[in-house]
Amino acid sequence: MELVAEWLSDLRRNFTDEPLVSDLRVGVFYTAVEISTGDVGVAFTPRDLSDTVCCPKTAAGAPAAGRLIGVKALETAAYALSPSALRRAVGIATLNALSAAAVGRHGLPRGVLRENLDALEAAEITPDDEVVIVGAFIPFIKKLNGRVASLKVIDKHRGALKPEEQALWVPPQRAAEVLKQASVVIFSGSTLVEGGIEELLSISKAARMRVMAGPTTPLWPHPFFKHGICILGGIRVLNGRDLLTIVGQGGSGYFFETAAQKACVIDPAFDFSASREEAAGEQPKGELSHTAKASSGR
Repeated sequence: MELVAEWLSDLRRNFTDEPLVSDLRVGVFYTAVEISTGDVGVAFTPRDLSDTVCCPKTAAGAPAAGRLIGVKALETAAYALSPSALRRAVGIATLNALSAAAVGRHGLPRGVLRENLDALEAAEITPDDEVVIVGAFIPFIKKLNGRVASLKVIDKHRGALKPEEQALWVPPQRAAEVLKQASVVIFSGSTLVEGGIEELLSISKAARMRVMAGPTTPLWPHPFFKHGICILGGIRVLNGRDLLTIVGQGGSGYFFETAAQKACVIDPAFDFSASREEAAGEQPKGELSHTAKASSGR
């Protein structure tokens, strides 16, 4: 969990005060946390738990339900390092809320923020690319299947893919085999909750581009750029209260569009849209440099 620990440490340095957790919802598909700055972050809710939290044996590993509001946000964020997947979801969602607050206060520390752009558009994958997606990220599978040289999907559940997509499936036990051959790797942000991201990054070093995408993906670049991810495709929350309601009522990411918008933070060396627009003599659209400030999305 070195990457997540670095993310937490990086954020600690950006707060002289300490926001508190003001609301928290653990939904069927996503977990959402609001902090006292008004910022909201989300994370994938793990659904493949080996035990239920109603049992005394496992209840100790679950978040302290009923006692999470009013807790210091950085304490709750430390759940991201827990051995419990459900606690990690709460921690990652809190880290995302803190990241939004830090960008709102201090601006983006590195990279370029492009609004209304998803990670797949930012990556500009070519027909010659051999692509591996870690996690059954359905929208990307639909867009890439049949349009690249090779497409493989690593996921614990073969059933996450449609019958016509079954040939794309690779079990986690064979992850190293396909990751070593990939030119582009797309990690679902859920890997931060499920664990093992450092090993996956180490195995995929030969890829020309590594991307993280989905609502769980942070828009806080430094530790992720450092570990070789060049595009972070997540969301900017526009209406935190609405997003909390959607998550609490069992909404999936498809329902987020009324409360959030897609956004990417890109390593400038991989900001292909800027190069294309500059070559055409246009002003790059939706750009926010590391010296500018982003809205906290309250």
